[in-house]
Amino acid sequence: MCGSELFDGAIFCGECGSAVEATPYLKRPVDDSRPTDTQVVTASVLRTISESAARRTAAAARPAVVEQSALPDQGDLSAPVPTWVIAASTGERVIIAGNGLVGRKPVAGDGEVFDQLVPIADPGRSVSKTHLEFGVEAEELWVLDRFSSNGTAIVSDDGMRRECEPGRRYRVTRGSRVEIGDQYLIVG
Repeated sequence: MCGSELFDGAIFCGECGSAVEATPYLKRPVDDSRPTDTQVVTASVLRTISESAARRTAAAARPAVVEQSALPDQGDLSAPVPTWVIAASTGERVIIAGNGLVGRKPVAGDGEVFDQLVPIADPGRSVSKTHLEFGVEAEELWVLDRFSSNGTAIVSDDGMRRECEPGRRYRVTRGSRVEIGDQYLIVG
């Protein structure tokens, strides 16, 4: 033990973390050159850390990009059936499992947490690094243009085209085509 003064009923030393011996009070050493590295963590910080860790664990447990052959067979009832799948014009297929970003090299901003980062191969660089944000809310898929250089448009399965205003969410239905630069995503 480090010799720090302990309070009545202490089980562990607050300085070094060792278990308390039979002597309830010990005097603090005169020369304690260790820096103060104890940090007060509130319940809301713990909740945020816990939620963030759960998202990272869940994201690591599922593949972000899935080939067609890896999709569950409709006859296999034990396999989870994906709610949403997007197929990119460049060949990527992704099962949507939460919220995420799409782009050439998508990166979350400071303080943002996403379940999926979906890179799209685009040698012509018409797709921005972080072009599009997506998410599922009330079992409906939405997309949001992240102020991309070449914009985003949604073409519904009946051919109606809608240009997306940056920073605004748009609901996307199955069979829609989401155009991002010179590339596109088919929603299924």
